[in-house]
Order: sequence, then structure tokens, then C-alpha cells
Amino acid sequence: MISRASRIATILILTATVSACGVVRLGTGDADQPRDVRAQQRESTIWDLFGNRADPNIAVAVNKYLWNASLEVLNFLPIQSVDPFTGVIVTGYGTPPGGGRAYRATIHITDPALDARSLKLSMQGPGGAPVAAGTVRAVEDAILTRARQLRVQDGRL
Repeated sequence: MISRASRIATILILTATVSACGVVRLGTGDADQPRDVRAQQRESTIWDLFGNRADPNIAVAVNKYLWNASLEVLNFLPIQSVDPFTGVIVTGYGTPPGGGRAYRATIHITDPALDARSLKLSMQGPGGAPVAAGTVRAVEDAILTRARQLRVQDGRL
């Protein structure tokens, strides 16, 4: 059975722990500052490590030129799913113009930079058969070239 003294000590320790999570500083002259400035000056706590404060609907980490170029270069493939917030495009099987073999592709754009490292392309043949590395490299090069052309056309150099 827990004694009264140990219960009081436990309550005091818990109260001290919880009260240490947020610190309010009085007398710092914040009252005359706008509310958004005070919010930016807020001190961080240990709980900030566990929270993701970025709004995924605003912060899109996908390069728009790579995205559009991927859709243009692989326009012969039917689109199965797209997610512009994660940068993933999944296509179904399709045959390129002038080609006899069907392919499907998964494109993942991992960074907002217009860079070859931002583009991850995976291609498969019928039944999941691997595609030659040279073919994948040629499609990647075509996407990167078209992305650079789109950027030049946009006039943001």
C-alpha cells in the first residue's frame, strides 16, 4: 500500500515535470508586438521534435519541370495514379511509337531541384521483365532534356 507521503511526492514530481514543458516569460515587452511576430519568437520545447508543422498542401517538394516533362515524354503510357505531393507517377503498360515491346514505368521525383539526382525512373516489361539499363537511361535523358527545354521556355533562368 502506498503511503500518503509517497503519493504527495509523486504528485509534486508530476506537477513539476508538466509545468517545465511550457515556460511563460513575463515582462519581456511582447504586448506591443504584432501577434505573428510573437508566434515566430516563441521558444521551442522538446515536443517540437515530434511535431511536423509544415503544411503538405503548401510545401510541394517536386520540380514542376521534371513533373511535366515526365508526363510529356511518357505520354504513350496510360496513367494509373499520380501524386504531386510525393512526386510519384505510376503508369500502366503501353507500347512506344515505332516500338514493338510494351513497357510500364514508375517515376519518382524526389527533390525540387532540376537535377538528374531528383529523378528516379523504374521501367518494367511484360510480366515484370527487367528493361535494359540503356533504355532506362535513354528515357531519363529524354525527360531531363525536355525539363530543361520547359525551363528555358518559362524564362526563369
